[in-house]
Amino acid sequence: MKPCLIFTLLSTAGVALAKDSKDDDLNLPEDFTIPYMVYLQSRSEPCVGSLIHPEWVLTAAHCPLPVKIRLGVYQPSIRNKKEQIRNYSLIIPAPEFKAQSLENDLMLMKLSKPAVLNSHVGTIAISMEPLTFNDSCFIPTWTWNEYKNFSDPDILTWINQPSQPFDECRNMVGQRMAVHIMCVGQPLNIISKVKEVSAAPAICDGRLHGILSWDKGSVTLGSEGFFTEVHPYAKWIMKTINTH
Repeated sequence: MKPCLIFTLLSTAGVALAKDSKDDDLNLPEDFTIPYMVYLQSRSEPCVGSLIHPEWVLTAAHCPLPVKIRLGVYQPSIRNKKEQIRNYSLIIPAPEFKAQSLENDLMLMKLSKPAVLNSHVGTIAISMEPLTFNDSCFIPTWTWNEYKNFSDPDILTWINQPSQPFDECRNMVGQRMAVHIMCVGQPLNIISKVKEVSAAPAICDGRLHGILSWDKGSVTLGSEGFFTEVHPYAKWIMKTINTH
């Protein structure tokens, strides 16, 4: 296998979690991480990135440029000795990204130095084919116990949700652009909205199938999330990695 191909090193700890992170019985170790999750720290709103190659992070194009890229993070508000800190050397949004409609809402970010892969930092394989209807997707992100401007989140949270069929997803999207969008979750009447870090990944059948573009509530509480599908961009992703 050429080193430029998408690496498949993946911790089963993140994908195999069958319970929501709100379950108090998980008893996670203090150094627990979901290895492919990347914390993109910025001066405005942070984002989640997904490490798809030792040198490349995939995230949403609507995310602000990070001032710091942190790998191997469990709790962003607390630094740990096992974190790896990087900058970016190159930013490449998906072709024809449109900020107003969030069409083609993907962005590749090349790290200033390759990540060192270990039990705390690893990669996730991208999807090459469409998602099968009703597949369960694992959606991790970070949230705030108490949000304050420019503060880092302090809670790693996740949920397992089924994907929605194309026709139902199209109805859920409504007037918004429905090209290359997958829907996960259900329309819910949730009064309170948990503050979640943007661009959460949807990991379905062990692969990265989607990057959260927008939502209508709190994804980690079960509300529907609208994810940019990854598989239509797989050739662009691999070509970009191979040529840069």
